Amino acid sequence: MNRPDPDRDLLRRARRSLAVRHTVVIALILLAVGAVALYVVAREERAALTASVRQTAATEEDVVDPPAGSWIFRLDAAGGLTATDDAPPGFPDRAAMARVRAGGAAEQAETGGYLVITRPHGDATVQVVGSLAAQQAETRRLLAALGGAELLGLAAAVVAGLLLARHATAPLGEALARQRRFVADASHELRTPIAQLHTRAQLLDQELRSGAVAADIAPDARRLVAGTRQLGEIVEDLLLSTQLAGRAEIGGEVDLGVVADGVVAGFRHRAEAARIELSLRLDPDRPSTVHGRPAALRRVVNALLDNAFNHTAPGGHIAVELHNLAGPPRVRLTVRDDGTGFDPADADRLFDRFARGHDDHRRFGLGLALAHEVVTGHGGTITAAAGPAGGAVFTIHLPLRAG
Repeated sequence: MNRPDPDRDLLRRARRSLAVRHTVVIALILLAVGAVALYVVAREERAALTASVRQTAATEEDVVDPPAGSWIFRLDAAGGLTATDDAPPGFPDRAAMARVRAGGAAEQAETGGYLVITRPHGDATVQVVGSLAAQQAETRRLLAALGGAELLGLAAAVVAGLLLARHATAPLGEALARQRRFVADASHELRTPIAQLHTRAQLLDQELRSGAVAADIAPDARRLVAGTRQLGEIVEDLLLSTQLAGRAEIGGEVDLGVVADGVVAGFRHRAEAARIELSLRLDPDRPSTVHGRPAALRRVVNALLDNAFNHTAPGGHIAVELHNLAGPPRVRLTVRDDGTGFDPADADRLFDRFARGHDDHRRFGLGLALAHEVVTGHGGTITAAAGPAGGAVFTIHLPLRAG
């Protein structure tokens, strides 16, 4: 049975909440735009109809042939009424005509779906009735069109809301994924060295309690010190994996030759103590400038050299070489050793996090995996191959910074 993942539930709830909010906002915007469009169109049509009826009332004296959708009623000075044929029931509005004929001001009213304007015209009183049916039909058509557009817009708003929510929560998902990976890496990588340190500390405590002299406990003390150093390196790798990997875009110009020279200088003492020949070959007249983070690139070179020292016996040789290549311009950094090497079948697995060799005895840890993440984050590649005379060859290609 699968256990619920709180992080996934949190991300899902955040995504759903953002999607709903985006959808509501977009839907309200579409509704407001539709309402404004409907209001403007209806107002313009009403204004056009009113202007037409007023114009008819002011100029038309012939009741026989009024504009389409209009009817004219004319009450002359003698009280005679003439009217357009087929006038709608209930018209004319004799009360309005009587008020205007008696000297009242012109009147305008809406009744029963008609616009009615009554005004004096010379000695006569004219009443023009204009039908609102065409305007109402046009308004209904516009409302139906806007309704359809609103439904399509709502569907688009749902899709847009989901896409925007997914895009907005992507950094949160990545942060949660990095957090889960860091916790998994830390628990996986720290469990064994911490247990070993605890055991060595217990043994050292027992020896001290039993009255052992300094010469007897010195080997265990040295192993304890070595264990703490290894634990510190593991913690450093874990922290670096969350802070530096894949973040070359916020870096600057870095001379890879200067970085390699500094790292090699730091390994000189270790090389002398282990009786290993360490050499560096680069062209000081051709700066190998790349774009990235110096600390991250320094850690990559450090990881490759540390790996070479771990698998090279006394009397061996480790070489670091740096070359500028053309077509396309790039820098090639090579770290080669004549140590124990690795099974060629493991070449593709060397850069997996905490991978084991095919023999299930050799662990690759986090250093090479971190190096791979940093190099790919800088737009480069890193490969591993067996050396022609044994050992291993690690090759990095990084884009050369245009000068």
